[in-house]
Amino acid sequence: MTMMRSLMLLLAISGCGKLQQVGRAPEFTGLEGTDQHYAMYSANLPEDVPAAAAGDGSSLWTAGTDSLFGDRRAARRGDILTVVIEIDDSASISNSTGRSRTGQQKSGMPEFLGIPQRIDERLPEGASMAEAFETKSSSSFKGQGSVSRNEKLTLRIAATVVEELPNGVLRVEGQQEVRVNFEMRELIVTGYVRPADISRQNEITYDKIAGARIAYGGRGQITDVQQPTYGQQVADIVLPF
Repeated sequence: MTMMRSLMLLLAISGCGKLQQVGRAPEFTGLEGTDQHYAMYSANLPEDVPAAAAGDGSSLWTAGTDSLFGDRRAARRGDILTVVIEIDDSASISNSTGRSRTGQQKSGMPEFLGIPQRIDERLPEGASMAEAFETKSSSSFKGQGSVSRNEKLTLRIAATVVEELPNGVLRVEGQQEVRVNFEMRELIVTGYVRPADISRQNEITYDKIAGARIAYGGRGQITDVQQPTYGQQVADIVLPF
């Protein structure tokens, strides 16, 4: 009973949180306190630029990112780059398995120093050690399964370099939220990027991001309607039928 009361209390608390959103649009997720926020507000170390390249009055060339000819690709903590997500995948898998097995075993001890004959005298009528036991077994199995999947997604998101690893690889994170009426669409991208894979347009495709984690979903009235209620979800897990 105690466990049931705790479960009911938990469901009630969860329901109260939903009731507070009645008639209100979903709130945006704050960026304060995230890795992106700290990366943006952290100051980078000054660049060591040679005097001849820094502009001593006799040259128009400078090596900094603010230069007309400088490399504007993301390379440091706090820099921003564009992640291009173009997924167009399809897969079809079909498997069929069949197995059949038959076994038979027979064992007996007709003679062994006269011991079986002595045992036969004590056995019920018709029983004999000459045919001690006989077993037969057979089994068969057939299985068939198929998987068909087709996905297509085209998105672009600005990500922030939140960490520079010792080997030069950059860890990037990007989060995008778009609210349309009472539905919030969320796009989250994280992973590791090599600076050499970033194009001159300061863009990188998702297939060049190691350990990429891409999440695209939403929250709001439409999502709530599509999801089963908490009670139904618990019943689906607990009930054995």
